[in-house]
Amino acid sequence: MILHSVTVNIDKTIELEWLQWMKNVHIPEIMATGLLMGNKVLRLLTEIDNEGTTFSCQYYFRTMEDYFTYDQLHAKVFQDKHHVRFLNRYVSFRTLLEEV
Repeated sequence: MILHSVTVNIDKTIELEWLQWMKNVHIPEIMATGLLMGNKVLRLLTEIDNEGTTFSCQYYFRTMEDYFTYDQLHAKVFQDKHHVRFLNRYVSFRTLLEEV
């Protein structure tokens, strides 16, 4: 299994709006590609006060090939939608992991 983790620190003033958009719009659109086997959204509990709330958005792929297909055909479109909607209100980084 391949885990694509996107860690997002979102401005506290729009945290609820962001979370609702992620759960009701963004993640369902990503899942609709048919390439993922599941997802989770987790809130970081051990956080230093930095005017934001940090979440780990975890996307599970069966194979590296499924991830590469997603990355090549879909990822940029989804990243751009997120960026435009929450411009200057978040920071993020991505991590790719393999279950061993």
